[in-house]
Amino acid sequence: MLKKTFAALALGTALFTAGQVMAADYKIDKEGQHAFIDWKVSHLGYSFIHGTFKDWDGTFSWDSAKPQDSKISVDVKTASLWSNHAERDKHIASKDFLDVSKFADAKFVSTAVKPTGDKTADVTGDLTFHGVTKPVTFKATFNGEGKDPWGGERAGFNATTTLDLKDFGIKLPGDVAQTAQLDISLEGVKQK
Repeated sequence: MLKKTFAALALGTALFTAGQVMAADYKIDKEGQHAFIDWKVSHLGYSFIHGTFKDWDGTFSWDSAKPQDSKISVDVKTASLWSNHAERDKHIASKDFLDVSKFADAKFVSTAVKPTGDKTADVTGDLTFHGVTKPVTFKATFNGEGKDPWGGERAGFNATTTLDLKDFGIKLPGDVAQTAQLDISLEGVKQK
């Protein structure tokens, strides 16, 4: 009798989970250079400085049937900032701004995904940057998913947000907008 009960429980569990689609786990394709964290800040109100972070990594889980169950985690090495000008990069990395020797890592961990359209969502999470953790919301767009030429499966997204740098203890010189715009493009490889 006990064996039949266990067999029935096992069969019931198998049938129940077979009908559920589970979110898949993806590793952001850093090695293939199919992921970017680009930034833009005002330069004295006259122009914009554009740059990127070259060293970062992360993972996400994704289920197109239940985007609200998605999650993402990203780690950035702040010393990897690059703006195509070595002296400026040293200045941005210095204690005057990012102080990368003291705050070597920035991290974003999602806490909620709220679909806003067929392929769009607000992704909210905790951003730890310059030693401060604050909630931040990214406007995200799902670009697509499917097989790649190498036998894997991929999914890709874009996301943008504007950070108030004063919230993170960073002050830009002059009387200009104290913001940084982030534009993230990422492609993840499904983990098996």
